[in-house]
Amino acid sequence: MSLARIFQRPHYRSDATRFIDDLKQAKPQLDVQQRQGRALLWDKHIDRDLQAEFRAGDVRQNAYVYQTSPTL
Repeated sequence: MSLARIFQRPHYRSDATRFIDDLKQAKPQLDVQQRQGRALLWDKHIDRDLQAEFRAGDVRQNAYVYQTSPTL
């Protein structure tokens, strides 16, 4: 007998797990909608060369932004 089986609850399902399972049964299209939403906002192709050009074009900002010329 494995040590993990001693602490196992054979038929326990948390409230959160039951809620998610019930929601997925009630709305089977939910998985597809989640993937579409993720693709819309997060799964984007990043052009690394363009990002490097943007970083190279950054202008260093003065410590005090309202000062027109740095004084030493």
